[in-house]
Amino acid sequence: MRFGHRDPVPADLRGAIVALGNFDGFHLGHQRVVAEAVEWAQREGRPALVATFDPHPVRHFAPHIPPFRLTSLDQREELFAAAGAAAMLLFGFDGELAATSPEDFVGTLLADHLGAAGVVTGEDFTFGQGRRGNLALLAEEGAKYGIGALAVGPVLDRGTPVSSSRIRDALKAGDCETATRLLTRPFAIRGTVQHGDKRGRVLGYPTANLEIGTYLRPRYGIYAVTGRVLATGQALQGAASLGMRPSFDPPKELLEPYFFDFDGDLYGQDIEVALHHYLRPEAKFDTLEALAAQMAEDCERAKSLLG
Repeated sequence: MRFGHRDPVPADLRGAIVALGNFDGFHLGHQRVVAEAVEWAQREGRPALVATFDPHPVRHFAPHIPPFRLTSLDQREELFAAAGAAAMLLFGFDGELAATSPEDFVGTLLADHLGAAGVVTGEDFTFGQGRRGNLALLAEEGAKYGIGALAVGPVLDRGTPVSSSRIRDALKAGDCETATRLLTRPFAIRGTVQHGDKRGRVLGYPTANLEIGTYLRPRYGIYAVTGRVLATGQALQGAASLGMRPSFDPPKELLEPYFFDFDGDLYGQDIEVALHHYLRPEAKFDTLEALAAQMAEDCERAKSLLG
């Protein structure tokens, strides 16, 4: 379940413990914050909510920067529910919210509107106009309304804090293994399968074409992937091209997975494609025969890596 910060709050969700953050990626550090909120809520017999922001505040203040999201709202909602949250609270980030003082954020939004009993954040989380709100202000203002505050320190991986920026850097380098370790699952792109130009079908490798949308652009190239059909839960394995398709004109940015041993119709269906291993960079081939031969090699290598 999800509801927006301007929506009426369901009666059974008032008095909640709120995990507050962006939580894009929902990596090991985010999972620790949410786990603390869920445990606190369980001790006191309260619901646990996970609050996230969309669009990301960075997108509001700098709309020109390239896409950087690691998860969609639907993915976050599912991940939060699996972690024990009763619902996802969505702060719709706009000019009004950006101009809200930290004091009003606590008093008006968290206390009066939501009726929160406690808030859990990461140590470095900031909020409110000018990013003036921090843990000290949250604790001080929250105490006026009976809201407890708890901060969770960074989670370390090999001596370095886990962060969304670290995951983004790994994906942009084609380092799926590091991203998977920090996320505790492979980075996955979700979308609706579109009709393409059927080039893959001519080559003997029919692909499911997905736009990448607001997701971060990982390193362009060929990947070993798994897929999941959302409507049925069917699990698939395959190899995918992610990038601009340099062998074809005109260039078009797509994620194009070819799923092994699958001959069904995915057009119009929502699927999720998870990137497990980076196989090679994009390349331009002089002939379709050369491209098909390379695709055969890619598929064999992907099958081996995916087991």
